[in-house]
Amino acid sequence: MGALRATLVFVLVVINTLVHALPLLAVALVKALLPLRRVRLAANPLLTGAAENWIAVNTALIDLFSGTRFDVVVDAHLQVDGHYLVLANHQSWVDIVVLQKVFNRRIPLLRFFLKRQLFWVPVLGLAWWALDFPFMGRYTRREIARNPELGRRDMEAARRACEKFRDIPVAVMNFVEGTRFTPGKHAAQASPYRHLLKPKSGGVSYVIDAMGGGLHAVLDVTIAYPGGRPTLVDLMGGRVPAINVLVRQREIPADLSGGGSRDDRAVRARFQRWMNGMWDEKDADLQRMLQSPPPGPEAR
Repeated sequence: MGALRATLVFVLVVINTLVHALPLLAVALVKALLPLRRVRLAANPLLTGAAENWIAVNTALIDLFSGTRFDVVVDAHLQVDGHYLVLANHQSWVDIVVLQKVFNRRIPLLRFFLKRQLFWVPVLGLAWWALDFPFMGRYTRREIARNPELGRRDMEAARRACEKFRDIPVAVMNFVEGTRFTPGKHAAQASPYRHLLKPKSGGVSYVIDAMGGGLHAVLDVTIAYPGGRPTLVDLMGGRVPAINVLVRQREIPADLSGGGSRDDRAVRARFQRWMNGMWDEKDADLQRMLQSPPPGPEAR
């Protein structure tokens, strides 16, 4: 029964994707052929509207077929026209579905930094490009050490994306652990956290710097799966009993709000201490949330 349900949901999501992608790509074509600032600003609401409708239908399908109980606590003042940096722990591709469900039409459309290879995903790759999602090489430290130009290429792509984001309400999403949590990765890192990998502050500091102080706040999201880390097939097949989510709004410290040079060791150290403090609290939150729904002012 679970496999049949997952297949049905998958087919409906594909149909939903095609229905919304066609008008989105038509608007994107006009935007690409007429690369004027006023055309881009006029096209953006149409593009984000199509994306938000797509997310809303996908969310309705999950709510209808999954049977999953979502316990969500929002300790934040959310604005649909805000400018946010959204940070979250990362365990599964289900995280993205959860984030879209929690934030759709409550804050600006989430924009992720994507691996360059994802541009070639049928239909979705072009949709992400049309929505100005930044595509990055995601090179390892060893690759960048051999060829520093690779790192500069990624930073230039991020800078161009953030320049576009200054013109529109935006929520820039970053999984700062850099990869999905697994027990093997946790052990290999000798992570000091019980439920998390070590946070990486480089991408966060670069976004804050590139946005030129235009971010309102950080939305710190903690996602817990009391039944174990699920796959998308598990979610679509009705095998995820509960998902707990906690959203905290955090101000960007004044001494970090201007970003700073990635080559300045003192600045990097301050960013890392700030991230480590958030991760200490997130790890404690996760310990509680894996046992029961998180307490807070807006549980639903």
